[in-house]
Amino acid sequence: MSVETHRAELVDQSLPMPRRFRALFTLRSIGGDDAVAALLGAMTDDPSALFRHEVAFALGQMQAPGAVDVLKRVLRDVTDDEMVRHECAEALGAIATEECVDALRDACVDGCRVVRETATLALRRLEHARAKRGEAKDAVEAPASKTLGSAKERLSAPAAAAPAPANGAPRDGVDADSPYLSVDPVPAAPASVPSDALTAVLLDESADMWDRYGAMFALRNRGDGPGVARTLGEVLGSSQSALLKHEACYVLGQLQEADATARASLVRTLEDVREHPMVRHEAAEAIGSIAAPDTENLLRKYAGDGDRIVAESCEVALDIMASEMSGEFVPLAACGEVAA
Repeated sequence: MSVETHRAELVDQSLPMPRRFRALFTLRSIGGDDAVAALLGAMTDDPSALFRHEVAFALGQMQAPGAVDVLKRVLRDVTDDEMVRHECAEALGAIATEECVDALRDACVDGCRVVRETATLALRRLEHARAKRGEAKDAVEAPASKTLGSAKERLSAPAAAAPAPANGAPRDGVDADSPYLSVDPVPAAPASVPSDALTAVLLDESADMWDRYGAMFALRNRGDGPGVARTLGEVLGSSQSALLKHEACYVLGQLQEADATARASLVRTLEDVREHPMVRHEAAEAIGSIAAPDTENLLRKYAGDGDRIVAESCEVALDIMASEMSGEFVPLAACGEVAA
């Protein structure tokens, strides 16, 4: 299948959202300028905030410099959905070129808390990446045997391969100590920091958000899945930051731990109509990634939620769950030769 074939599915609003997501992740895995152009077309022309935010996420994970202008324009549009603007800010931080700085600086004082917090982290990540480029001789390319960032990103992706950067260069910002190939919005805290200290920082509402994120990713990387899952469940029940809670849900989806306490926290988060839609969205997809059979009916129920972001997230989560339960993985080779 060609990039054009996947682009056609990507922009076809008559198709079910899960199918469009599969096209999105396939294009992300193909990489290159044509795939970026296809994603940018969907970024500007789609009425679904969930879909556009996912496109922005993909462009950030691809670290596509050609996407910067569109991402900046959407970030600066205060009339756009705040979840989409948040993801654009995070993507700019992942791309981390000098062209990203001005828009991120402006967004650090945005009237929307989610956008403001994201831009602040993204600007710090950009500064961190700038410093690391001075140590390029020590850079380590993530091994291809690692997994992708989350279960949903394995849908229609090449087996055991990282999402390709748009320019073909090694991916900048993938933590060599992480079992995940996601470009995290904040680097993990140093391995020398004890786990109990990291937990304390993560749960401390007065701590700097950069430090809390770094603690969360460091705990994730250490392999104590059930313990970390329970801690993240505490974050969902106690934090006042929608940004932190949405990232905690994302990490729970990466971990795929069936810990009952953490699962209960995700269920409560999805069911709470007062919660920010982007937190409920990530909770739904994490539930789908964990793929416990007793949560299928819950996802079906909220696929009819009054909030479009939540409803569409549950549709995607059901697709993730079906894929995880069946052991499905669709490599591009099964779709035929890819021609740009």
